[in-house]
Amino acid sequence: MISNSIKPILGITLFLFSYNIFSQDSIIPKYTSSNKGKLFFSWGGNRESFSKSDIHFKGDGYNFIIKDANAHDKPKGWHLDYVNPEKVTIPQTNFKIGYFISDKYSIAFGVDHMKYVMYRDKNRTVNGYIDLPLTEEGSQYNGTYNNEDFFVSEEFLQFEHTNGLNYIYTEFARFDDISSIFKINNTDKFQLNITEGIGGGILYPKTNTTMLDKERYDEFHLAGYGISLNAGLNFTFFKYFYVQGDLRTGYINMPDIRTTNSSAESASQHFFYLQRVISVGGIFRI
Repeated sequence: MISNSIKPILGITLFLFSYNIFSQDSIIPKYTSSNKGKLFFSWGGNRESFSKSDIHFKGDGYNFIIKDANAHDKPKGWHLDYVNPEKVTIPQTNFKIGYFISDKYSIAFGVDHMKYVMYRDKNRTVNGYIDLPLTEEGSQYNGTYNNEDFFVSEEFLQFEHTNGLNYIYTEFARFDDISSIFKINNTDKFQLNITEGIGGGILYPKTNTTMLDKERYDEFHLAGYGISLNAGLNFTFFKYFYVQGDLRTGYINMPDIRTTNSSAESASQHFFYLQRVISVGGIFRI
């Protein structure tokens, strides 16, 4: 039996002990309050727009420029191919994996699988010459072109980076929690963030080209480099998962695009692009 004199002391002791536990629990930081040391990855799809560009083609018997060529992407739409390993290169996709070196800053590696299709069957301004042997196919286009209006037919040229316009890059980014602005208190359930980044890398396209009635060529080749700026809105839920929308703009310069089976024949171009990305991902502490 506990004596009446001890009961008040025991009660006070239990109260202080329980208060101490409650206080410790109340100050445990939320998982989402710190990012340093976390690994993240994402997978998504994109749409893009391209600026006009001059495309320079050169090889044995020809050297000409198609001025102000424009292009479009090749969207797949909402489709299971985005998650089908056998068909994952058919849609336009984005992959990124990164690591937070501090609460606000991260470094990442990414691959933007875009698609670029030059509009054909259009009149374009062409400058240069084509002087193929008369015994070769394509010689019907022989001539000297001095900024002339020329019908770029499908038979004359098909030019597209459709498997794809592959931008392989590293990115340095900043990440800011703006949940408090929208009075979101429990960020472990839902968190709203903005992110901005700058990246740079290489272009490794698989360019599908048929020109001057030559044999079709479609192989991967290191063609040039790119730089990019990114701004995104990130919705993190249940601590570990997120959906993110990004706007990415950049500059691409490809001075060495393979166009035929001969390494002596190539194309070059440079242009700006605007990319819209929707991706899903996860973020975990290592």
